[in-house]
Amino acid sequence: CVCVCVCVRVHLCLLRSGRISSDAKLFKAESALVPSLTRFIRLCLFFVQMKLWNKYKVTSIPSLVFIDAATGKVVCRNGLLVVRDDPKGLEFPWGPKPFAEVVAGPLLRNNRQTTDSSTLEGSYVGVYFSAHWCPPCRSLTRVLVESYRKVKESGHKFEIVFVSADRSEDSFTQYFSEMPWLAVPYTDEARRSRLNRLYGIQGIPTLILLDTEGHMITRQGRVEVLNDPECRLFPWHPRPVLELSESNAVQLHEGPCLVLFVDAEEEGELEPAKELIQPIAEKIMAKYKAKDEETPLLFFVAGEDDMSDSLRDYTNLPEAAPLLTILDMSARAKYVKDVEEITPAVVEQFVSDFLAEKLKPEPI
Repeated sequence: CVCVCVCVRVHLCLLRSGRISSDAKLFKAESALVPSLTRFIRLCLFFVQMKLWNKYKVTSIPSLVFIDAATGKVVCRNGLLVVRDDPKGLEFPWGPKPFAEVVAGPLLRNNRQTTDSSTLEGSYVGVYFSAHWCPPCRSLTRVLVESYRKVKESGHKFEIVFVSADRSEDSFTQYFSEMPWLAVPYTDEARRSRLNRLYGIQGIPTLILLDTEGHMITRQGRVEVLNDPECRLFPWHPRPVLELSESNAVQLHEGPCLVLFVDAEEEGELEPAKELIQPIAEKIMAKYKAKDEETPLLFFVAGEDDMSDSLRDYTNLPEAAPLLTILDMSARAKYVKDVEEITPAVVEQFVSDFLAEKLKPEPI
């Protein structure tokens, strides 16, 4: 796109300076190129836009993301809240702060008693962004109450902090009465806003899981709770490869996803497929974790069920199995590797080519 912009600028400069022929026919021919060039520029800008949406996990607009120009790392995902809460820039450069510092202060229980946030030290913590007016939130809360009790009963030090997005204090009070955990006071709007900024919350319900040091384990607490009702996998560290299901399909919209479709109908038949791609997934996760960056690709295996059929239909994929794909829903693009045998080498090369932008996308 830089080259294109340079070419357009040179073309316009030449026109202004009179260095392009004044012959009417030649000028007309040159001018005819402008619409094509304009379309090409728009296409380039579209792809740049999609890459930025994916890179910064943008799911809604308007959205303002602050980055460190020296490192390219995200400083703050919720820039709109920064502008609202700190219009004079007193907290500039708005870098991330430790959870303990941001949450510091009194926390409520639903019996109106308070406890200091320092009691969270040494515990696993779930930071729960939710609201009573949101039906998916209420559904998740019912499940989360049971999960919370099971984890506590198993002996783990675990606490949840509710950060309300309710529209009134009465709604907050009614909703919080159903919860056995802690909450940031509804009247403390500044602290609720800072927690939203800290984790770049763009939608609810969102459940952030933190380890005993306050470091993030996963942003996908909602998916983990729904997929593991018995809480056997607590504290729900990210798994390199997921089995596609209705509860985790929402992650397909959060960025590019590799999906390996296989001929498997019974439980357990997906294990060989998971074992095939797991080493590659682990390698990618470790590489980007070392750079303190989010993994650019999620990994799924999918068998033969309604969820897989719906995904194939929606993305217009062939019925072949095995079928190796990378789906980028936000860019409405897919990459397909339809070969008779899928080996670790085939998967690794496919992933490498995708990350190097060597693959040609097909539209979804």
